[in-house]
Amino acid sequence: MFREFFYLQKSDRQVILALLVVITVALCGIFLLGGSEETGAAAGAGAADSTAVATRHRQSAPPHAPHYYQAQERRPAERFPFDPNTADSTQLLRLGLQPWQVRNIYKYRAAGGIYRRKQDFARLYGLTVQQYRQLEPYIRISPDYQPAAALSRTHSALSCTYSAPGNTPAVSLRRDTLRYPAKLHAGEHLELNAADTAALRRVPGVGHYYAKEIVRYGRWLGGYVSVDQLDEIEGFPQKAKAYLVIQSANPRKLNVNRLSITELRRHPYINYHQAKAIADYRRTHGPIRHLSDLKLSKDFPPEAIERLLPYVEY
Repeated sequence: MFREFFYLQKSDRQVILALLVVITVALCGIFLLGGSEETGAAAGAGAADSTAVATRHRQSAPPHAPHYYQAQERRPAERFPFDPNTADSTQLLRLGLQPWQVRNIYKYRAAGGIYRRKQDFARLYGLTVQQYRQLEPYIRISPDYQPAAALSRTHSALSCTYSAPGNTPAVSLRRDTLRYPAKLHAGEHLELNAADTAALRRVPGVGHYYAKEIVRYGRWLGGYVSVDQLDEIEGFPQKAKAYLVIQSANPRKLNVNRLSITELRRHPYINYHQAKAIADYRRTHGPIRHLSDLKLSKDFPPEAIERLLPYVEY
């Protein structure tokens, strides 16, 4: 068709081109004029809506108030007792705190944070020293937010009265018996095999370390048969032995005819060579009837046999 166009007469081609130009100009005019009218109409409507919204906003909002808390900030700070764990936003704003500080308090409480002491409130971001000193006398922390361990400390505390010299009034003191247990007095005794670490800490000279060592070594032995066995604990205070007694010695016994070398070695009074000597005797002479059967072995001197006697059976 493109070729046939050039085979037309010149006058026909001019008419066709003129028609195409007119159609093109008409279409462009329609698009341009119609688009500008729609755009103008939309812009006018948008401007009208924006003006209406802005007018309603100015009518509903107080002058120069960008957010809700603006009116609260202009009020003078008040002072009244408050609990930072339960105070609401209105109370916190009345105290003179900034809105963003109130939001931080709410976030801290929502995350499980608890103000247990007055000093904990001083960690609030943006709070100055002057502000904290002004608020500190009014902070009231409810006992419900204290650790539950405080209940046991309260029940286990001892009260005593200290009278200072002169006319100074007496002061009532309380002592935490969990951390600082009351010591035994002269003439008082404690059953060594039945005492736990808490009871052993009441012995003068015995603290947390030696109380644990006494219990640990007693389990290793299988029970104490003599208070003098405490001397086998390195550095054990001698004065503490006067407060300990053994009323019923019933140690755990080892069957020397059945246990293996490894099992015999677990007792503190039997080393590897002694355990091997016991196994060798059983293999060559049969069952052991008494520890004195081992007295010919160089690994069993008389003192070793004597201290091991309460802990063996046959």
